[in-house]
Amino acid sequence: MSDMADLSPESLAQLLRWYADMGVDVAVDDEPHDRFAESQSSAKAPPPPIQRRAAAAAPPLTALPALGEQMAQDAAKAQTLDDLRARLLAFEGCGLKATATQLVFADGNPEADIMFVGEAPGADEDRIGRPFVGRAGQLLDKMLASIGLDRSKVYIANVVPWRPPGNRTPTPLETGACLPFTRRQIELVAPKVLICLGAPSMQTLLGVKEGIMRSRGRWMDYDRGGTIIPAMAMLHPAYLLRQPSHKKFAWQDLRELARKMRDV
Repeated sequence: MSDMADLSPESLAQLLRWYADMGVDVAVDDEPHDRFAESQSSAKAPPPPIQRRAAAAAPPLTALPALGEQMAQDAAKAQTLDDLRARLLAFEGCGLKATATQLVFADGNPEADIMFVGEAPGADEDRIGRPFVGRAGQLLDKMLASIGLDRSKVYIANVVPWRPPGNRTPTPLETGACLPFTRRQIELVAPKVLICLGAPSMQTLLGVKEGIMRSRGRWMDYDRGGTIIPAMAMLHPAYLLRQPSHKKFAWQDLRELARKMRDV
């Protein structure tokens, strides 16, 4: 391969796109390594002596409820969305913050009657700093437009505001760590209707254990800080890109949302 300095900007961009398509989106070292040569040399050399390093002590199980209560109290102190965003920027309780590029807080109208909550940011969202700006976001925009909505009429966030490595699904531990802030975000926006996009959002906010296909399109109750509002789970746009035949279910749910908005 030619030296990277000899590549044109267009060639570098094509190379980066190829790496991203292959799932390589995080650099782990400053310099490339020939792992094949290293493995061959290590096979000939005697193994180095094992050096044991003490692992960092995890908090005891008895401390976890106290930590959760502390996070809930910190989130509850936020009186505005800007204050909540600042508290999230200072929050160190979710390990995803260390691997993400930046916080992806929200997009849309904070005074909207409809709030959409997805799973977590992807690569495009992590780079730009706004939720649903990649291919899934483009599909979401088309879905909104099909019932006369756009981003000026809805508010969009995620249950986890930092991108998981490789766009994997956030773990229950990660969604649980961010849950007090997500709940407070919903309280501050005070929507009349809540839409959970994808299973992690549905399971985290609505406590539903069933799969998304069994639960989607069904109205449930959500406690918005003492006020009960209607909530519904829908298929995530990223899932619809992988399973386009299921867009018919999304259309059914969107029509149900349009009907509900006429009643609230």
